[in-house]
Amino acid sequence: MAMSRRGKSSLVLSSVPLQILLYFSVVYFIFYFLATLLMIIYKSQVFSYPDSNLALDLGLLFLMAILESVRLYMGTMGNLTEEGLPLGFSLFFTASNVLLSVYFLVWQTYILRADVIIIAVLLVLYGLEAILEVFTIAGFFR
Repeated sequence: MAMSRRGKSSLVLSSVPLQILLYFSVVYFIFYFLATLLMIIYKSQVFSYPDSNLALDLGLLFLMAILESVRLYMGTMGNLTEEGLPLGFSLFFTASNVLLSVYFLVWQTYILRADVIIIAVLLVLYGLEAILEVFTIAGFFR
């Protein structure tokens, strides 16, 4: 006997690749945050790091961590609940963190090769997530 289903469609619109990238971003950002914090401490001990620049770099790193937490939460919730608005906010916070990453890549007081490598990986993650978020949002509104 075949059962007919009434009401909401059982079609899943959430993106599994996006969810995997968001999970990987949690792990990678913890690594990035700790590595950058340790490198800032190292640079402040080895080089003459002006106090105002040290405060700016640390402040922006902690701001980036707060924005990243919100970004990952909104992205995960938007994807799992299949809602476009939280994913749109996540996309906005992704753009904000890209700008902060560019600061750490270009305008930070001292830039080590390790900084360039870990930021490049972070920017690639942000780019992939942004692309998948746009496609997922488009899928929600089809």
